[in-house]
Amino acid sequence: MKKAAQKYFPLFLITTLLTAPLLVANSAVKTKTQDLDSKVKKFLDSQRWGRGDMNVPAVDGQTLHDIIVKNKYTRALEIGTSTGRSGIWIAWALSKTGGKLITIDIDERRHHQALENFEAAGLSEFIDARLGDAHEIVPALEGPFDFVFSDADKYWYKNYFIAVEPKLEVGGCYTTHNVSRGRGRRGGGSSGYLEYLDSLPNFETTVDSRGSGLAISYKNSKSF
Repeated sequence: MKKAAQKYFPLFLITTLLTAPLLVANSAVKTKTQDLDSKVKKFLDSQRWGRGDMNVPAVDGQTLHDIIVKNKYTRALEIGTSTGRSGIWIAWALSKTGGKLITIDIDERRHHQALENFEAAGLSEFIDARLGDAHEIVPALEGPFDFVFSDADKYWYKNYFIAVEPKLEVGGCYTTHNVSRGRGRRGGGSSGYLEYLDSLPNFETTVDSRGSGLAISYKNSKSF
């Protein structure tokens, strides 16, 4: 029995020495994630987002976050930063998948306010915020992307989509804010855009109407 104990003790010791650092590292990562989650939640709850800046409601932000986490997306693009509420939801999800967000806005005041908000929420390292005209910047982006959120000038929605679609990976998701299949004010003139999305054989589009109207389009094959 003594010989058996002497034979197996070194193996047990080696296993312990090898796994202990991994357990410590995993614990540290878990703690860091929990700390960031707490910081983001606290920041989002503390803010009174101005209506004039047209930020997304919490229900839409949560939907964007959940889509990214569920599909493990890592390369995200946002067209229309505003003061950063949607970017925070997106970057929060990307902090869990190991990804990064490129977000674009033309308004200098909103851009700088968004930068402050990203910093306050603890998410700056996951965001590349760019100031400029999305009409010019978006077509020039190299990609690829696996998640897109479009929330800028509504009349340009189709043009943004056409510019980004070839750079969106199969299995990726393109989301568009403030759209509705209904008529009247809530439709926002978006019926033509939705008809265009519905006509694409390589995309499947649904509309989540719980918030401000969110078109969710999954790319199921390459462009035709």
